[in-house]
Amino acid sequence: MLVAGFFAVTQVQAQTQEAIPKPPKMVPEMTEFWEPEIKVITPGNGTAAPSDAIILFDGKDLSKWKGKDGGDAKWQVKDGVMTVTKGTGDITTKQNFEDFQLHVEWSSPTEVVGKSQGRGNSGIFLQDRYEVQVLDNYNNRTYSNGQAGSIYKQSPPLVNAMRKPGEWNTYDILYTAPRFKENGTLIMPARVTVIHNGVVVQNNTELKGPTEYIGLPSYKAHGKAPLHLQDHGNPVRFRNIWLREL
Repeated sequence: MLVAGFFAVTQVQAQTQEAIPKPPKMVPEMTEFWEPEIKVITPGNGTAAPSDAIILFDGKDLSKWKGKDGGDAKWQVKDGVMTVTKGTGDITTKQNFEDFQLHVEWSSPTEVVGKSQGRGNSGIFLQDRYEVQVLDNYNNRTYSNGQAGSIYKQSPPLVNAMRKPGEWNTYDILYTAPRFKENGTLIMPARVTVIHNGVVVQNNTELKGPTEYIGLPSYKAHGKAPLHLQDHGNPVRFRNIWLREL
């Protein structure tokens, strides 16, 4: 009986195996996909904006920006450059953003005034909350998580890649916004990569929350938000600002 039962089970197993189709032989085309077709854009020459970029400042005016009270931005625009005008307040973009690639060129004042945080200070706030520090750190020591290229009061830059006062610095920033559940619970923190004058100074850095001058950061749920440039009282200059939504 045991032998008969064994052969019966074996026969069933054989029939089941025969019923399962064998997968087809793999060929190169099986791992190729053609849709959707990749969008064609025209890259810019050098630091010029690519064809799909949103031009936030082209040297002509501040029409893409607003002042601290929601009115016109009051920074000076001259010779293709906008300069922080002390006391007029921070400026923000009229448009809100989420994930993006950002290009900003900036220059600390040629005339060196002050030291540490008092020298060529401004800031680029991603989504109005998360500050990439702008500061003249050419032969100017300050706290490491507050110098140029830092995520202010959170993450020091990997290296100091500053140019001399009056020369132009370039930031290329890749930013992924945080994600939240409907109840406001954080799902995924924000991340940022910062390239300063062609040198990686933040490598996919996880942000701990919005920038805080005093105290520890803590996330609060939000959606799309503007880009924000800081009036810290120093005549820092900006030019050629463009952004690509990702």
